[in-house]
Amino acid sequence: MATGSLRAAAAATATAAAPTQLSLSSKLSLSSKLPLHPSFSVSFHPRGGRHHAAPLVAVVRASVDAKPTVLVAEKLGEAGLSLLKGFANVDCSYNLSPEELCTKISLCDALIVRSGTKVNREVFESSGGRLKVVGRAGVGIDNVDLSAATEHGCLVVNAPTANTVAAAEHGIALLAAMARNVAQADASVKAGKWQRNKYVGVSLVGKTLAVMGFGKVGSEVARRAKGLGMHVISHDPYAPADRARAVGVDLVGFDEAITTADFISLHMPLTPATSKILNDETFAKMKKGVRIVNVARGGVIDEEALVRALDAGIVAQAALDVFTEEPPAKDSKLVQHERVTVTPHLGASTMEAQEGVAIEIAEAVIGALKGELAATAVNAPMVPAEVLTELKPFVVLAEKLGRLAVQLVGGGSGVKTIKVTYASARAPDDLDTRLLRAMITKGIIEPISNVFVNLVNADFTAKQRGLRITEERVILDGSPESPLEFIQVQIANVESRFASAISDSGEITVEGRVKDGIPHLTKVGSFEVDVSLEGNIILCRQVDQPGMIGRVGSILGEENVNVSFMSVGRIAPRKQAVMAIGVDDQPSKETLKRIGDIPAVEEFVFLKL
Repeated sequence: MATGSLRAAAAATATAAAPTQLSLSSKLSLSSKLPLHPSFSVSFHPRGGRHHAAPLVAVVRASVDAKPTVLVAEKLGEAGLSLLKGFANVDCSYNLSPEELCTKISLCDALIVRSGTKVNREVFESSGGRLKVVGRAGVGIDNVDLSAATEHGCLVVNAPTANTVAAAEHGIALLAAMARNVAQADASVKAGKWQRNKYVGVSLVGKTLAVMGFGKVGSEVARRAKGLGMHVISHDPYAPADRARAVGVDLVGFDEAITTADFISLHMPLTPATSKILNDETFAKMKKGVRIVNVARGGVIDEEALVRALDAGIVAQAALDVFTEEPPAKDSKLVQHERVTVTPHLGASTMEAQEGVAIEIAEAVIGALKGELAATAVNAPMVPAEVLTELKPFVVLAEKLGRLAVQLVGGGSGVKTIKVTYASARAPDDLDTRLLRAMITKGIIEPISNVFVNLVNADFTAKQRGLRITEERVILDGSPESPLEFIQVQIANVESRFASAISDSGEITVEGRVKDGIPHLTKVGSFEVDVSLEGNIILCRQVDQPGMIGRVGSILGEENVNVSFMSVGRIAPRKQAVMAIGVDDQPSKETLKRIGDIPAVEEFVFLKL
């Protein structure tokens, strides 16, 4: 236990149990495989922060024998392709039909798309589990089935920053071009006309612009609109008020935004909640003569309703870069409308943005294939780099404690209930344990399953295995410099292959700490030990008597098994003791038998890390 008094224990959270359970039959070895039947999706809610994540864990596994294969299904900048080709085999196959994509995908470790390729459930199912990362070269990910990706353990990353300025600039360009009838006047002059009176525009200065969605692009549009002398308001239920105030923008409700605005600029993602959010009902609430710009997603506007609003004079003008169907039909009433300015999805189409997006998505995909978790992951926790760096040794500790605990389960016991305790001097809201829980789940499931568990599918896999994982926080007195004092993993209602691993409360219990950046096993059952969690471990319970360390060490030495650490925890002198031995290699059965034949050894177990 940690020094310092215990002041409180936090409430537990749980991963709900499914009807099935994870069973360890007495006839089932720890290398046996149990099938997984994916039918449940889980989403992660990012903590936020514009940071890049540090290398952390093996989110995906690239082959050690050959380069991974990356399928680039839509045109990507040369700078990005060069990065990819330096790391992987790159297959640039554009304009694939859905059938062709499903055929190719089983040979690919990664897929990179833009907005034109639909990465649906069929694509993930066709990959046969090989596809480990999908990269969306851009911001929106509505063309990727995130639920299916999560179920299949596939990381999805995007490139949210490189084209931010380009999209914002295009939004402002459309705003000004619409206000001054630039496109219509240009077409008129080229047709041999000179209609100065027809194309009288409106001024931007002093007008109210409602920015609908105050994310990266929306906030950049707001900054530029402020520079044009506009009064800017915004609606975004997730935007921090202080960030809006810093730009000089007032956050308001949806109805207030659309009823008071002279101009409306759309910058929200396409979700079930935002689909056709501008429709007959919402157009009817707007100020007559409102002007609308959309450089976000076509589906957020009911296009037929917009035509009706234009014809009725509710909407004076619209400038659209995106459409529900792209390209739109040639006879589209919206596209052909005289008071509508259109561009063919050019928001990110600057030379600088194209190269930037290509580099950003290539780096994210390569990082994922190397086993790094990018801050641009959209279906896994996005954690600031400094938090990842601080938690890194504890993440390793968490996985190894889970791996040790499940290997201690014996007999026909079914693993159903796991309790994880985190001891820390930090406040409960200053320690995000999602990474740690995911890695404990990984450690528990992988030794007895053919499923590769990662941060994307950890909760889903636990659900399918029937595991109920609860978390408890123990708050310690003392300095909060280190995020954690110790992590304890307990498995309840099971038999143990090593009886001494059962604590006084009746659960298999293992506990560990990080010392000088290295994970250590510090408790087994009720016995205090101290052994580095590197290589593998032999646990022995013996009668505490002189010479035991030497006898066991000699046997291992004779068999050329290197001992890295050795620690003994005992109840009292000359009573029972547990010896934890760290070994670099797996001893032979004969070597382990020789250890077990020592008269003072009452039980022992070999555990693989």
